[in-house]
Amino acid sequence: MTVQQRATLEDVARLAGVSSKTVSRVFTHRDLVAPETVERVLGAAKRLRFRPNPLARNLRRGGPTNTIGFIMGELNNPFYYKLAAGIERELSSHGFSLVVATTDDTAEGEERVADALLGQRLGALLLIPVADDQSYLEGERHLGTPVIAIDRPARNLVADSIVLENHRGVFDATTRLLERGHRRIGYICNPASVYTQAERLRGYRDALAAYGIRDSSAWERLEDDLSRPADGLIADLLDRDDAPTAVITGNNRVTIDALRVLRDLHDDGRTALVGFDDFDTADVLGVTVISYDPLALGKAAATLAIERMQDPAGFTRQLEMPTWIVERGTGERTPAERTTA
Repeated sequence: MTVQQRATLEDVARLAGVSSKTVSRVFTHRDLVAPETVERVLGAAKRLRFRPNPLARNLRRGGPTNTIGFIMGELNNPFYYKLAAGIERELSSHGFSLVVATTDDTAEGEERVADALLGQRLGALLLIPVADDQSYLEGERHLGTPVIAIDRPARNLVADSIVLENHRGVFDATTRLLERGHRRIGYICNPASVYTQAERLRGYRDALAAYGIRDSSAWERLEDDLSRPADGLIADLLDRDDAPTAVITGNNRVTIDALRVLRDLHDDGRTALVGFDDFDTADVLGVTVISYDPLALGKAAATLAIERMQDPAGFTRQLEMPTWIVERGTGERTPAERTTA
């Protein structure tokens, strides 16, 4: 197949018998051009399959485009693509388009991807911070590009952020397990050092402390290596003589690993399990989860970006989106069921 070159604005002008400025005006301020000229230019553009380039036009003017950038982690995580869907739906309803880039949840990729996107003169940049420092975006913010941090606040950067009620979600889940009689409650997460997990771990510890349990280190398994499956952490925890009667997992990937380990250990429903993040088959498997609406989170982030573009000098805000517990069976088991099985 022979690939044809794209028609240019000058090609349309020649075919329509008008100047390049007239063609440009047809696509930007059509009301200023005579109707018959508009018809002739649009006819020529259709014959040549010409598409105007709003990005190039805005770059020539030195201003931002109507494109919003979103930097997220790995594509195979349902949380990320549902979040992106919520952002896109809200932006498109206001005439904005979305361009998405991924970092594979690595700090090294974040700044590189951000630089590539910002070269397109974005109207705003939304990102899920991975690196320990986002100060490299401060100069861009001073140039008028709003930055919205999602799921985790930005570090060393004045920016709006929207996060989940991480602390309250895990605090409530741990409290429910305590109310059912559990006292040995494990907590497993990977990664452990990111903001979301730090807040969830704090909620777990605060709930235990409220019941007089001050040291939970023996039942915590915290890891910061995404290449390492959580299976070993979970098996090690459940192999203790004083193994937990209940386990809370910090995200959906660890929850799935926990289900595999419990199956392989023939646990037969003795250990209570509550996972943070819902996932597609959790209802079928009867897994109790701490849930939230990722589409609503994305929509709220997009709304925050639009508001910031309209009011760039306003006070920055950190918003929290609600979480709630969905009881499906695994989180409602009692310690007695474990000891008598």
